[in-house]
Amino acid sequence: MVHSLGQDTPMVAAPEPSAYRKLNAFNPAEMGAIAHLYRGEVYRSTVWRTRLDNTTNWAVAALGLAMSASYSHPDSSALPLILIGILICVFLLFEARRYRYFNVWRARARWLETHFYAPMLRGDVREPNDEWEMVLARDYCEPRHHISLARAVGRRLRRTYAWLLLIQALAYFGKIAIHPTAVESLAQFVDRATIGPLPGWVVLSCGLIFHASWIVFAFVTLRVERVAHGRGHRVSMG
Repeated sequence: MVHSLGQDTPMVAAPEPSAYRKLNAFNPAEMGAIAHLYRGEVYRSTVWRTRLDNTTNWAVAALGLAMSASYSHPDSSALPLILIGILICVFLLFEARRYRYFNVWRARARWLETHFYAPMLRGDVREPNDEWEMVLARDYCEPRHHISLARAVGRRLRRTYAWLLLIQALAYFGKIAIHPTAVESLAQFVDRATIGPLPGWVVLSCGLIFHASWIVFAFVTLRVERVAHGRGHRVSMG
């Protein structure tokens, strides 16, 4: 450790040339291979990102159809708005599965960006124990998902599907409360929620449990994310 004259801030002495390996230790052929590898990972992440958007579009379209069916006529039932909540959860599971694959390709691309391209652009030198190549190679030799299905569901729920479920809940409340006319009492509100042999209080109780469950699940998985990676949104290699 070397200190500058007249200052309290320590200055790190320049390392010996043999103690570091420069980024340009790769030969031109290897550099080209890494460039093509990065392009391939970006392309795969883009393809799977599109697949995520497709699933979200299906959920949005299905919700719109359910709302149209329930509000199209004064005598229309609120049942489509209940069933669409189940269908949205099915789409959420589909998207979470796709997100686990997308996360693999995205993580590899970000790993190359942060450990290869960014240091190269800054002109940094690397320490000998910086084994980012080994981490990436291990991920290719032993491919696996980097996050669990529960965490993937939590991420997609918080970022997209929570809003769809909120709209579904508001649409159902509006159907019961004001369509075709506004209710005049709590008893009338409960009576309107009746579906076939199921009394209104049972239907409303199930709805409250359903929405409370996904809200709790979203916060629990958020807590798990913060414990695993802190408050940032860094992409890790598992």
